Amino acid sequence: MAMVRRLARSVAKVALLWICLWRADGARAEEAAVILAPHRAVYDFSLSKTQGHSGIIAVVGRMVYELTGSTCEGYTEKLRFVTEMTNADGEQTIADQQTSTWEEADGKQFRFNSTDVRNGKSVEDISGDATRVSMLGHIIVELTKPAKMDLTLPARVYFPTQHLIALLTAARMGRVSFAADVYDGSERGEKVYHTISTIGALVPHDASHKLSPIANAERLQGLSAWPIRISYFDPKSDGQDAGPSYEIRSVFFENGVNRELIMEYGGFTIEGELKKIDFLESKRCK
Repeated sequence: MAMVRRLARSVAKVALLWICLWRADGARAEEAAVILAPHRAVYDFSLSKTQGHSGIIAVVGRMVYELTGSTCEGYTEKLRFVTEMTNADGEQTIADQQTSTWEEADGKQFRFNSTDVRNGKSVEDISGDATRVSMLGHIIVELTKPAKMDLTLPARVYFPTQHLIALLTAARMGRVSFAADVYDGSERGEKVYHTISTIGALVPHDASHKLSPIANAERLQGLSAWPIRISYFDPKSDGQDAGPSYEIRSVFFENGVNRELIMEYGGFTIEGELKKIDFLESKRCK
């Protein structure tokens, strides 16, 4: 499930950012202060809904997500997501997906590496570098795995950190939707997804931290939060009424932490619950 890699990249970003937001059309938006927290979060997943045609009867899993870095050194994300999926015939598949990315603070560079192991055998490795020629120019992608290939992407495309910052900024500005084309190196490193995010009403501060007892979760108390649904569309899909390839729902705190993660794949839905969180220190810029 390559979309899992995209989930974690959309979920959280880094500490004390003061960044000039660039809109998808290349025009500069007003400056907005976005405060995000480096952290390591653990989510336990289970199957919450399934339809007969999906062939899936059970899913259990755990995801560990870590975000570190600063505006000086860039932002590093590490993800490991292990799932055990059972189909209608009782067959089990154990998937172990690991991803590591680095993104420059100003969005000029993005590096990505990921591996996908199924039942102990490697089925996919993806690696590459993406460079924005200028903030108003196109993007050049150099893939090294699974095969050497060069791609050119339009300037409007967001890298993952840029997308999250833009999404949180839109929520803080009171917007109810946000559309963006996003490249994160998944799908063999060859695909850009068109995303449409629906932003719900601000969750009251006294209700935004309704979590099970979790160490360090007290740092989430009193923070603003919004329920957000991100729909990912394949730009090559035919017809205006084509549905999304998949959707992610969560309550996003203003510091980038997610209270829960719900991933809808059409035929089935899995839900992740935050079980543990550690807030990490970041290096101060000189």
